[in-house]
Amino acid sequence: MNETAEDFGFTALWKAEADRAQETALTVANPPLRTGRIVRVERGECDVVTTDGRERVASDSLRSQDDLAPVTGDWVIVGETDTGAVIAHIVQRASTLARRDPSEQVIEQVLAANIDNAFLVHGLDRPLRAGRLERFLVLAWDSGAQPVVVLTKADVDDDVGEEGAGSIAEELAGVIAAVAPDVPVCLTSAVSRLGLDDLDQWLTPGTTTALLGESGSGKSTLVNALLGSEVQETGEVRGSDAKGRHTTITRDLLRLESGALLVDTPGIRAVGLWDAEDALERVFGDIVELSDGCKFNDCSHGVEPGCAVRAAVESGEVDIRRLDRFAIMAAELEEQAEKQVERERKEEKRKNHRRKNKR
Repeated sequence: MNETAEDFGFTALWKAEADRAQETALTVANPPLRTGRIVRVERGECDVVTTDGRERVASDSLRSQDDLAPVTGDWVIVGETDTGAVIAHIVQRASTLARRDPSEQVIEQVLAANIDNAFLVHGLDRPLRAGRLERFLVLAWDSGAQPVVVLTKADVDDDVGEEGAGSIAEELAGVIAAVAPDVPVCLTSAVSRLGLDDLDQWLTPGTTTALLGESGSGKSTLVNALLGSEVQETGEVRGSDAKGRHTTITRDLLRLESGALLVDTPGIRAVGLWDAEDALERVFGDIVELSDGCKFNDCSHGVEPGCAVRAAVESGEVDIRRLDRFAIMAAELEEQAEKQVERERKEEKRKNHRRKNKR
C-alpha cells in the first residue's frame, strides 16, 4: 500500500499551516515542494511520508530551521537541492514532548512532536518508583498530551483473573492513585490481549500517541500487539533486575489499521525536566494548593514558621518523600532556568564579538 501524508494526519488545519510555511522553504530549497510528516529520524536522514508517498530525505538541522532539529512527528516541507531532497522547513509544532538533554548540556531534547496522548508504559515485572512516574507525568502534561498509565505484562501476575485484578497490579495501582489520582490506568497483556481494547478510546483515527517507559517495560511488544504483526524488535529482560536492552533505537511513527498513529521510543533512563514549571505544579497540585496557606509567599516549606505544607506533613496528610521529590524537581527547574539565561548571555556576547570583528 502506498502511504501518503493523509494517512498520517494531514488535515485541512495542517495543510493551511504548511501552505504558510512554503514561502520560507523556498529560501532553502527548490521546487517541487511537498508537505510530509517525519516517520523516522536517523543520523543525517529522515523517512518522510509526503503527499507523494514515502521518501528518504536529508535532515540537516541548520538547513531545516536554524538550530531546530527535525524529530519524529514533525510536519515538514521537502524540497530539492543540488544534492537531492532535503527538509527545507519545519512547520510550527502544535506540541512537543521534551526533556533536558541527558548529556548534561543545558539544552532541550525533543523526543517527538505533535502528539495527542502519552502512554506511560510500565511492566508488572518490576517495582514502580513514584518519583519516576511523577517525572514522566510532568513530561506528558508539559507537552499538552493526555497521559495514560499502561501496565503491561499482566500475564506475569498469577493473581490476574478474568476481572483483570491481581495482587501486583493492585499494588501498583495504589502507587499510581497516590501520585496521580486523575490519570487513567489500563492493565494489559500482549500475550492474552487483556485490556488492549481499553486503549481504543485514545487510539482514534488521526491521533498520535507516544509510548514512554524504561527499556524492557514492554513498549515494543505492546506496539506489535496493537499492530497485529512483529514490526518492532523486542528483547529479553534480565531476570535478576528486570532490566531490558535498548531494542528500539529510533523513534518510529507507525500507523494502526484504525488510522491511529503510534510513536515507539527508545527506553528512557534519564528523565530530566525542561521548562516545565506549570506541569510540575499540576503533578504536585496538592502541595501547591496547600502552599497558598503558608504565612510567607516565598515559603520553601522548610523551617519557616506558619508553613501549611509542613503542617500537612506532620499531620500525615502529605508524605514527606513526596514533598522532597517536589523540592528536588523545583530546584532542578530553577537551576536549569538560571543556566539557560547564562547560556543565552554568553551566546549574545559571542555574537556581538563576531559583529565587531566583521567591521
